[in-house]
Formats: sequence, structure tokens, C-alpha cells
Amino acid sequence: MADTAKPKSGSARSSGTRRRTSRKNTSSGLGGEKPEVLLDHYRQMLFIRRFEERTAQAYTQARIGGYCHLNLGEEATVVGLMSALKETDYLFTNYRDHGYAIGKGMDPKRVMAELYGRSDGVAKGWGGSMHMYDTATRMLGGYGIVGGQLPLATGAALAISYRSGDEVVMCQMGDGTTNIGAWHESLNIAKLWNLPVVFVVINNFTGMGTTVEMSSAEPDLYKRGAAFRIEGERVDGRDVLAVREAASRLVERARKEQTPFLLEAWSYRQKGHSVVDPAKYRTDEQRDEARSEENDPILVFDRQLTEAGILTDELRDEIAASVKAEVAEAAEFAENSPHPDVSTLFDYTYATPVPNESRRMPADPVFAE
Repeated sequence: MADTAKPKSGSARSSGTRRRTSRKNTSSGLGGEKPEVLLDHYRQMLFIRRFEERTAQAYTQARIGGYCHLNLGEEATVVGLMSALKETDYLFTNYRDHGYAIGKGMDPKRVMAELYGRSDGVAKGWGGSMHMYDTATRMLGGYGIVGGQLPLATGAALAISYRSGDEVVMCQMGDGTTNIGAWHESLNIAKLWNLPVVFVVINNFTGMGTTVEMSSAEPDLYKRGAAFRIEGERVDGRDVLAVREAASRLVERARKEQTPFLLEAWSYRQKGHSVVDPAKYRTDEQRDEARSEENDPILVFDRQLTEAGILTDELRDEIAASVKAEVAEAAEFAENSPHPDVSTLFDYTYATPVPNESRRMPADPVFAE
């Protein structure tokens, strides 16, 4: 096992009530990467940030309904992970899936339309925030049930292995998922049958409102694959290049060696669990820590690129204006997209026709007269 981003020792483990408040900056710098690649990563991160901010705005304006969970603060992790996948690789995520959907190749306009519940959305408006899905890009769903994606991702990896395919499955989840039954069952089967899947735990230190230290006897989550003899690593999720490097290495090993791996990426969730969560379970110190410049992945990367002479003031303004315009275009597209027709309500209940399927509308009588 490798810990490439180990937090400094703190009081959280000893007290059981407080989070670690000091974490090691493990940035390896820009690593001689091409400027155009670095700027592309920067733009993708900024785009996800502005997209999610616009999503939050639309939610408060009642343009978006239902549950809504944002990637704010996790942009470097999202871009780094998606950069490690080939177009033919598969992705399963949890309900915090907007950034991943865009990063895997979905049209941002159609993602926003899905958030608005419109028929031009990626799931024709019936999925909403938690259920992005697109077979063309092989993003096989965000899942609202905690851990619901793990057995399905493992099954997809089994199908690949059965066909002797060259694809890899990446299965993303939050830290709280490591405490449910589907976690143990899926990792056990994945290793028992040597399946090409990389399980990625996004550790933002708080599963909804409970800290990792309070809910996990082993809070170093990358070690929790050891019970299944699955090799695990931890990476600094604020560092897009570190995430990309670690994820790329494990994905390619899974492809070549036909065996599962576990990656833990830690970063700070800037807001509450969902758009409507005020995060009152956090202290003022914890809120300031999560939103500080040193823990904001975009500001950290911006500073690195600026110091390297790659990102100038003029270029920064140009990228910001371009991103703003594209996000506004996505919102306008969603706004002008039609609502699904009520007659289509039951069209996607099952993939194939089912005998005696109920198509009763809410106002219809329970029994036919």
C-alpha cells in the first residue's frame, strides 16, 4: 500500500471528536507537463466550478428540483480521475456526479437540461441531478442509493473479464460508502474473481454530517481494501496532476494485470452535503479550513501556473470569460428545452416490455370500473 498524501498527525484519532486540521501539502509541482495540457486541466476545473455555482443558483430559483449535490472543492479530483480514463472505459459514480458527467464527455448543455428536468437532458429529464447516464460516453450512472453503484460496477467488470475485453471500470464513491455491506461484498467478489475495476473513494472527511474518524474504525480509507488483499493508495485530491498520475497508473495496472485496486483521494467539500444543507455540524474553524486558499484546488493550481509563467492575467481573464459564456449557454439551453410530456411518464420504467406493467397516473382510480 502507498500513502502519497499522508495527513500530518493530529488530534482527531485520539479524541474521536475532532477532525485533523493540518494536512501535508504533497504537490509534486507541474512535473514538466506541456503548458497546453496544464491550461486545459485548469479550464476544465474552472468550468466545473462555475457550472456548479450556476446549478446552485438555479436551485435557489426553483428551476432545479429534488436532491442536488455539488462538486465544489473537488474539481482537481474530478479532472484528474477523468483524465486517467480512455473513452472506452466505464464510469459509475454516486449522486455527486455533475462534474464527472462533464469530465467523461457529456455535453454540458444536456447535463444542465437534465438538472432542469427537461426532455433534452441526458436522461430525457427523468433522472435529474443524481442520475446522469449516457451509454455513448460510458458514464453508466450516478446512483442515489449510497453504494448502489458498487455491485453494478463490479458486474460490469465481470462482463469485461468474461468477454476478455480491454476496458476498465472506475467506480467512484464517498467516504461513507466504505461502511456499508455493498462495499465489502463488491470488493470481495472483485478480488476473488480478479476483475478490472478501480474503486475510488472521495474522502472529504464528512459522510453527510459525521466525520470519518467517528464512523470508521480505520479512518485511513485506502487501507480498507487490505481485508480483500486489494492494493490501495491515497493521493492529495487538491492536486490535479497527482490524482491523474495515481489514477492512470492504477487504471493501467487493472487493465494489464486484471485485478482490482483502491484509490483514496482527499479534498475539502466547500459546502454542505447538498445544496440545502447549511452544514451546521461544522465549526467555524472547519468551514474556514475547507474554503481557505490553500485548500481550494483551483486557486492552488492557478498559483502554480502563474508562478511558472504559464498563466498570465490576460489568459486568465480570457479563460474565465470563455467559461462564463459556455455556462450561460448551457443554462439558456436548459431554460429553452421543453418539459417531458406526461404521456412519456412510464416509457423508461423498464428496459424491455413487462407483462401487466402498471401505467396508472396519480389521478386514476386504483381499480378500473
